[in-house]
Amino acid sequence: MLDLSIALPIKVQNGGLFISRGVGRHPARRLRSWEIIFVEKGTLTIQEEEHIFQVRAGESLLLWPGREHVGVEDFPIDLKFYWLHFEVNTPARQHPLLTQLAIPQQTTLHDPQYLISLFRQFLHEQEKLQRNASLEFILLLILQQISLAAQSEEPKDEGGTALAWRAQQVIHTRYHLPLSTSMLAKELHCNADYLGRVYRRVFQLTLTEAIHRQRVRAAEKLLSNHASSLKEVAEQCGFADVGYFRQIFRKHTGLTPAAWKRRYCKEHINSA
Repeated sequence: MLDLSIALPIKVQNGGLFISRGVGRHPARRLRSWEIIFVEKGTLTIQEEEHIFQVRAGESLLLWPGREHVGVEDFPIDLKFYWLHFEVNTPARQHPLLTQLAIPQQTTLHDPQYLISLFRQFLHEQEKLQRNASLEFILLLILQQISLAAQSEEPKDEGGTALAWRAQQVIHTRYHLPLSTSMLAKELHCNADYLGRVYRRVFQLTLTEAIHRQRVRAAEKLLSNHASSLKEVAEQCGFADVGYFRQIFRKHTGLTPAAWKRRYCKEHINSA
């Protein structure tokens, strides 16, 4: 487990996308940097010291500096994974109020498409060949998503936590339909104000923000994989108005839907 403060000095080295051709295996290495791996397709089998990991699609793996890691079998033909090397300089003293990210060595992501979009954004920024704080910021977002996935694997059923998770499930499955705080409260047979409070306590988001975030993530996937019109994408993601869709999409991604599609539909690949 890597306990990482978002205020810690963190330095990106480099990253990439590996697509297998069904030959070769991961070489033996002992790096001085951390490495985060996220498998989009297939299964990566890799050994770190005495521990063998099988990292399947939708899972992440954190490799530690100073530990030797090596592939234990040839790359499967369908393997596709992102990788990123980074350094962490831990200060002698840390402020007790700093936000900590507990990064597990291996975990399953609940929203792999969003993580893929972050890796693509990282690779696009890296391609500019200019060192700037955006690479470190995107890395922290990637690590935050991995940390949140690990924290949500076994939610505690205390207070309104169970109710918040029920709301989360509805948002994830019905984001494409008309949905609001009052509709969620009616569906879950509870008070809307109470539902909003417990949801924000558990997920650090308002219900409206959560609905918008889920719709934007779905839109990112549609924009990446389909030739649908902007109006069709908006409707499939629960937005009745294209102008409002553009506004929310830009608020969450910093780009218009058209600009996002132009920027992130390209591949950044290394292969063997």
